[in-house]
Amino acid sequence: MGSGAIDQDVPGAAPRYLPIAEHGLIGDLRSVALVGTDGTVDWYCCPAFDAPSVFAAILDAERGGSFELAASVPAKTKQFYFPDTNVLITRFFTEDGVGEVQDFMPLNGGNVETERHRLIRRVVCVRGSIPFRTRVAPRFDYGTRPHTLRLVGEVAVFASEGLSLALTATVPLEADGQDAHADFKLSEGETAVFALDQVGGDVEPRRCAKLEAEEQFGTTVAYWRRWLSASKYRGRWREMVHRSALTLKLLTYAPTGAIVAAPTTSLPEQLGGERNWDYRYVWVRDAAFAVYALLRLGFTEEAEAFMKFLTRHVSPCSDGDLAPLQIMYGIDGRTDLTELELDHLEGHRGSAPVRIGNAAADQLQLDIYGALIDSIYLYDKWAKPISSAQWDDVCALVDWVCEHWDQPDEGIWETRGGRKNFLYSRLMCWVAIERAIRMANRRGLPADLTRWRERRDTIYRRIMKRGWSETRQAFVQHEDGDDVLDAAVLMMPLTKFIAPTDPKWLSTLDALTHDLVSDSLVYRYDPMASPDGLRGDEGTFSICSFWYVEAMVHAGRIDEARLAFEKMLTYANHLGLYAEEISHTGEQQGNFPQAFTHLALISAAFNLDKALG
Repeated sequence: MGSGAIDQDVPGAAPRYLPIAEHGLIGDLRSVALVGTDGTVDWYCCPAFDAPSVFAAILDAERGGSFELAASVPAKTKQFYFPDTNVLITRFFTEDGVGEVQDFMPLNGGNVETERHRLIRRVVCVRGSIPFRTRVAPRFDYGTRPHTLRLVGEVAVFASEGLSLALTATVPLEADGQDAHADFKLSEGETAVFALDQVGGDVEPRRCAKLEAEEQFGTTVAYWRRWLSASKYRGRWREMVHRSALTLKLLTYAPTGAIVAAPTTSLPEQLGGERNWDYRYVWVRDAAFAVYALLRLGFTEEAEAFMKFLTRHVSPCSDGDLAPLQIMYGIDGRTDLTELELDHLEGHRGSAPVRIGNAAADQLQLDIYGALIDSIYLYDKWAKPISSAQWDDVCALVDWVCEHWDQPDEGIWETRGGRKNFLYSRLMCWVAIERAIRMANRRGLPADLTRWRERRDTIYRRIMKRGWSETRQAFVQHEDGDDVLDAAVLMMPLTKFIAPTDPKWLSTLDALTHDLVSDSLVYRYDPMASPDGLRGDEGTFSICSFWYVEAMVHAGRIDEARLAFEKMLTYANHLGLYAEEISHTGEQQGNFPQAFTHLALISAAFNLDKALG
């Protein structure tokens, strides 16, 4: 299918692509798999988030590869998470019985064989009897690398250059070219188990007996419940907040403490459009905000792990002429994220191009300094005092901001239409300096406070003078005179830059509501009024919708905020998960699930609940 052509399903036939929202997520804190409501794993990268895909049918129904497992007779399906866990259950309701597939990656917090990256699919017939079918069709390296299949009884080994996977089953498997498949029938109380492992080196194929699968199910459930029990949130929206927390935890990479922006690449922000990006990396901004959200709930270990990632990989360099930080890093801290297009994949529902890597890594985005230092400030305040070496890094970052805050940059939304003097970038430079001053004062740490205060106040006056439009009676996107509105300014009261009841802010909130809000959903900006260098439109941006809720809370508009929040909850998928954007028709768009959206939900719920008393 050519670039830009939108996939059309044949009437009466099974759809080639499930909607993005018709998926659940499982993972082992190293990688994840997306499981559709039809029982198909159609996104899985092994052995890490940013490794080449093994199953990528969500990006190409024919060439991407998948792991199908479903009732082989007509069935209705429903999907839910085993309570308070990331164990996913897909249920099949047929005329003759009810069955379910329990999907999880084993975790126990102790001696789990992480190098296997095991994915277990446990099939259970709970009522009557049901015939099932499975087809395991890996397509290594985004469908570019050939593989061989060796099948011996109940073990199938898929071997490619650089990666081999072993499928073990408690039912007989058959070969069909490079794929393995099985047809089997279960009666009430009977189970079948499929386990997919990475093998090679010291890791040999090993059968997963029914008893072992049951034990690993139990230890994985216990792991997630033990982790979630540390949450301090007891508010009104506990289920949604905890689902968001569990999702953020799934997006952490345990070996380094990295937090990815999303576990997918190239899921389109508009069907048929070109706004398709790879989000399987550590955005300094997103990860810093995620630390804030997790700290709010009481999860300090994740914050500490991310601080170690920062210390190891994101320390300032000594070159004063260059920004010391990239805006994003690989999950192992690498800086080379070269962007490539995979022309052989048609993209989700024909939405090409499919991209890996991200050219935005080379952009200048001044706002990341504010997000980063704010998260360090909160960690120092709520979790554990930062070390003297970490304080030295903070001072180096703040000194750099003091020198470079007034440069034009690409801004928070990573526009590819040229650098501008974005208000949000100025705002977050103010946050960077202001939070560092707070830390220095609270702990008596050495700092050039005279210089820092002078720069902080200069930035404040610059925003108030050149970021304010008398014409619009609002704070606007950038200083260059176009009077364009931008939802990023919703962060002004949230960062305590301006009082939430200041007349200028209330006027701005009214202008944003009029221009960018549609039934509680908030657009980032109007790309027609502020060209961003890309073709096509986009949906409303869900993080902005939650920022809007929080801004209204602080402004005292509690009833409006609560209604907007409740409306936003109706746009979640059946599991409480959110992609990056919501389309005009209410469908989820963009990479899925999106850390940014879930951390903003946590913050909005926390503040709204507190305001309601």
